[in-house]
Parts: sequence; structure tokens; C-alpha cells
Amino acid sequence: MSRARARLAGVALALLAFAGGARAIVVLEEIRVPVKVADRYGKEVAQDIVVGLFRESSAPRPYPLLVLNHGRATTPAGFARVRVADFDAAARWLTNFGFLVAVPIRVGYGESGGPDLENSGACRNRHYAPVYHAGAVQTLAVLAHLRQRPDAAKDRAVVAGQSFGGTTAITLAGMNPEGVQAAINFAGGGGGSPTKHPREPCSAAALRALFASYGRTARVPTLWLYSENDLYWGAELPRKWFDAFRAAGGVGEFEGFPPVSDDGHRLFSRGPQLWQPRVREFLGTVGYKPL
Repeated sequence: MSRARARLAGVALALLAFAGGARAIVVLEEIRVPVKVADRYGKEVAQDIVVGLFRESSAPRPYPLLVLNHGRATTPAGFARVRVADFDAAARWLTNFGFLVAVPIRVGYGESGGPDLENSGACRNRHYAPVYHAGAVQTLAVLAHLRQRPDAAKDRAVVAGQSFGGTTAITLAGMNPEGVQAAINFAGGGGGSPTKHPREPCSAAALRALFASYGRTARVPTLWLYSENDLYWGAELPRKWFDAFRAAGGVGEFEGFPPVSDDGHRLFSRGPQLWQPRVREFLGTVGYKPL
């Protein structure tokens, strides 16, 4: 995106949303944030990533922050198609809690471009920790960048994400960064394939150990949201991951939902009527109410 287009995004893309019967102006702008991350081999990449920002113009300032991370694509074409607009509806809904909602397009995706940092290796021997750490590092870079804005809170933030982004949210919870109050995980996991090995993700034991490692250090409240017909993880593994996280000392709540469409992994996009009441309740417990 050119500088001129970025400026126009902040001025021209004023979107109308309706929340609680009141007319609210949701403003969208796109910025670029510099990040420095490494892949699982330790090779570093430094570049800018595209970040979409959504805010309700009449919400009290400074805005608390919410970073909403996307999932991992499965094909080269899928990597190229990831866009801020994919999260438009959810991001606008979240602005109703007063958040400045940031949707980063991570390194390797969409307009951000760059190499694939999230390849965790062969199915039988996945190395998950480095790739989720890379996602968390980019999230921290976005938070640090936004906290330089005069209209952004320095000490109030929530991290959330879908699939790969959901696991990234729990990774960040395990890092306990200052000012992050909660994490929301929509269908998080890794190594799944609904066509090659449905409901049996690669190196599932490694994922369980990974979530347990996050539980040993995470101290912020977390919310885990899954559908029982998730073709990537199935119904049982997510509960085992959550139980491992809790047993290790993590703080969290698990919510299982009935089947969604033909694949519950699409809970975030296809089932907002299911998860929104639960997310509203959870956000209330950490101090965020609808405007």
C-alpha cells in the first residue's frame, strides 16, 4: 500500500456499524509496523507488516488495544489472499467494547509479503514453539507501536486470534507481557489438515507439551473456544490441550460449541452468534463492557 493510500484509508474508509440500536461510526485505517522475527532455524527477517486498525470514533480515549491474529494458510494462493477485510465484521463488533482493534497481516501473508516463517517441519516431528514465538513477537511489535499513539492506552490490552492466531494468543499469555490483561483463543492448534488427516493433527503430543509449557508461566485469564466438529483437531484434543495448560498452572475457561457448518474450525467466521455472547461475558470479567 502506498503512503497516499494509507492516508486515504484513515480518512475515506469510515464505516457505519450498528450496535445496541445506536448508530456508531467505525473508522478503518491501515498502517505499516516494522517487525524483526526469526524462523525455526534462527534466520532473522526484518520488514514492515500491514496492520488494519478499527476504532469507534466516539469511544472514550485512550483506547484499550485488542490485537486479532489470523490463521495459517495451507496453499501459496491462500497466503496471498489473507486480508484485513477478512476480519472486518468481528473487528467492528469488538470496537463496541471501546477497543482500538488491530488486525496484523503477519510476515509471509497478503500485502505484508515476505518468507514463510511458520513452517514447523515434518508432520511426525513438528517444532511448534519457534513459529508461535514468531507470531507472538509480531504481536508485541504491534502493541509497542500502537502504544506510541496519544489515543492508545499504554497499560490495557487483550490479544486474540483464530487457529494459528489462537495458539499465538496463548503463546503471548505464557510470556506475560506488561499491560496484556487477557487472551482469547478461537480454535487454536497446529498441524491440522481436514483433507489429509482430519481430526488428527501432526505431532499432537508436541502440541500438548507446548500448551503445558505456556500454562507454567501464563498468569492472565484465557478463554478457549472450539466447535465439536472441528475437522483440524476434532472434539477431544482441544480439551486435552486446555487441561494440560490448566494442570501446569494456567488460568483459563474452555467453551465447547455444537457443530458449525460442515467444519467447526470455521467457528470464528461462521458462528458469531455462538461465540459473541461468551466473549462478551469473558470481556466483562476483565473490565470491558459494551459502550
